[in-house]
Amino acid sequence: MAPPVKPTFIKEFKQRTGSKPVVKSASAKPAFASADANTGGTPKTGKPRQAQANPKRTSNAPGHPARVLAAAAIAAVLEERIMLDTWFESQSAAPNSVKLELRDRALARSIALASLRNLGAIRKILARFLVKGMPRKSGTLEYNLITGAAQVLYMDVPDHAAVDIAVELCRENRNAAAFAALANAVLRNIIRGRDTLLAEIDPLHDNTPPWIAKSWIAAYGEGTARAIATANSAEPTLDLTVKSEASHWAAKLGGIVLPTGSVRLLTHEAISDLEGYAEGAWWVQDAAAALPAKVLQARPQETIADLCAAPGGKTAQLALAGAEVTAFDRSKERLIRLHSNLTRLKLRADIDAIDVFDLSPQTYLFDAILLDAPCSASGTMRRHPDVTWLKQPEDVRLLALMQAKMLDKALSLLKPDGRLVYCVCSLQPEEGPAQIEALLARNPKFKRVPITADETGLAEVITPEGDIRTLPCHLANENPRLSGLDGFFVSRLARA
Repeated sequence: MAPPVKPTFIKEFKQRTGSKPVVKSASAKPAFASADANTGGTPKTGKPRQAQANPKRTSNAPGHPARVLAAAAIAAVLEERIMLDTWFESQSAAPNSVKLELRDRALARSIALASLRNLGAIRKILARFLVKGMPRKSGTLEYNLITGAAQVLYMDVPDHAAVDIAVELCRENRNAAAFAALANAVLRNIIRGRDTLLAEIDPLHDNTPPWIAKSWIAAYGEGTARAIATANSAEPTLDLTVKSEASHWAAKLGGIVLPTGSVRLLTHEAISDLEGYAEGAWWVQDAAAALPAKVLQARPQETIADLCAAPGGKTAQLALAGAEVTAFDRSKERLIRLHSNLTRLKLRADIDAIDVFDLSPQTYLFDAILLDAPCSASGTMRRHPDVTWLKQPEDVRLLALMQAKMLDKALSLLKPDGRLVYCVCSLQPEEGPAQIEALLARNPKFKRVPITADETGLAEVITPEGDIRTLPCHLANENPRLSGLDGFFVSRLARA
């Protein structure tokens, strides 16, 4: 295996754009494994062909700025360990950031998502054409190859555009310029063997980190684990929670009404351009994410706490039911977004920027509580593929400890006849059913209140214990854009 690539690309991108994204400390990322195939890009000596490096040159080709941004985004995730959304937001907010047209920024994001969603497969395929692994001191080469391969393998992009711009990006970088011919040869070899290469990919073992694949096989069996991984390779769904008249909005927006009551769309239009957005008739929320608030069964005038509430989809559901909702979150920035969302939806809730652990039963007692606890988010890998490569087993262990403490705190804030719904967007058993079993063992004053299929509209998501367990492979449909759910665990509790 080649040595890890030094984090040079982020620095070069900042110098090119003048932007200053927020950067977290990072450990070196894995390099590509070598393979015994002919690269077709280097002489037999293994030395790179000579090229004239000109890092100051920039192309005017259509799509060039988008691909620069996409490659930089991948570098930010893999080198700097920054969440993809956080990085794109920092680029947009930076005073000196490159001002791209909306379509270029959308293309950059699409390329980055396709690259991360299929990163394991792309690395495996690239390794077949790199005899000695990724060359050392090759600048932006690795990220240009990843994003170039993502386009020719998984996106509806002209092959020539993907290859030509990837090669041009190499030529613009001082260290990558010498490997421009190699990039050209590798990407063209991938195009020639595309169908065969894709047929050999196993989503479970190629596109899923080994520790995650192992945990899913243990929890769900190998067949279901592979179905989850396969679903995660597809473009995510677009679901709406509507205030009323789901059938009306499904027909108007060209979607379907799911058994859960959510509306699922096929459109790729900008969300803010869709009818009903400006007047607050609906909000974007995965169908699985809408289930916890639904099974809490909020009633008018009840006092309800939405803990860890931002960005506010569940808060909106509870407010729509007529409850007196208080949305708690320790992030003031995220609560600003929550307030903005509620304003558009013309819904009301009290908002309090406070850590859950600072809430006191002497001050706060509620009829019902919704705890959407911080988690590994392994159930959202289809929607947020950077999670796949950023989370580690230790993260799950530490999060599980915090979730247990948050559950104990939440129960202390309930009135004597109160109820609590606990949920996580995780597929890891430690964060879901194991949490509830441990809670009931240490606190026998509480019990499960089983959730029924009638409450969800989907019998397949109800566990024998009466909890909800949604999987990305649930709600199957021939069209991937109409298929699947985020992976959620939901349990409902009350005093025994």
